[in-house]
Amino acid sequence: MTRIDDTFARLKRDGKKAFVSYIMAGDPNIATALAVMKGLPAAGVDIIELGLPFTDPMADGPTIQLAGQRALEGGMTVDATLQMVRDFRAGDKTTPIVLMGYYNPIYSRGVDLFLSQAKDAGIDGLIVVDLPPEEDSELCIPAQAAGLNFIRLATPTTDAKRLPKVLENTSGFVYYVSVTGITGAAAAQATDVGPEVARIKRSTDLPVIVGFGINTPEASRAIASVADGCVVGSAIVKEIGLGKSAEQVLAFVASLAAGAHSA
Repeated sequence: MTRIDDTFARLKRDGKKAFVSYIMAGDPNIATALAVMKGLPAAGVDIIELGLPFTDPMADGPTIQLAGQRALEGGMTVDATLQMVRDFRAGDKTTPIVLMGYYNPIYSRGVDLFLSQAKDAGIDGLIVVDLPPEEDSELCIPAQAAGLNFIRLATPTTDAKRLPKVLENTSGFVYYVSVTGITGAAAAQATDVGPEVARIKRSTDLPVIVGFGINTPEASRAIASVADGCVVGSAIVKEIGLGKSAEQVLAFVASLAAGAHSA
């Protein structure tokens, strides 16, 4: 059982949906990013997705691309990201952290070394969007052997033939991408998402969390009502990019979390 598994078990007992928030490590700088991260649990965040900055983020729209650029220009590295997790863990031993990013920085470091360092820092799971199930031996299986959940994405184009392969080695939860395209590109619609979540849940006992295209408390509530919870990323990162203070960002996050938890 990982922290992710424990969190979903607790939420199920309490009859609550999950709220997951995404921020980019080191955006707009390490101090502000860490201040926001430390405040997320008190704002109602159940699971933190922490972006690992990368130069070529193929699944991300302009908002998160720019966040990655700001972080990289500020000197953010894999080591600095792991240190940010350690600093968070100094005061919070329970909130799950999922590192979301791309394979290149992990491959460059070396899979075994990266997984050991990530586990020691306090990371609970990985989302690596550019490794398909056919490459599970590269990272997914080693990650799970190291005690980290490996979370796979399903999309509107994941048909009945493809879905079993996507789910085969997934753990923690399934991340359903609500729209076809990049992050922040379109608004998620509960009427479209609901049947897709139900279809996935017929094939797995894992929680299904919906992300992409959720940017208001109302949308957060609507999407969480047809899934096991929701993820908000671009809308939060946009607030950070506008230069809002950590307190202002966290107030916005709290409104989104309240929406999901009211579902």
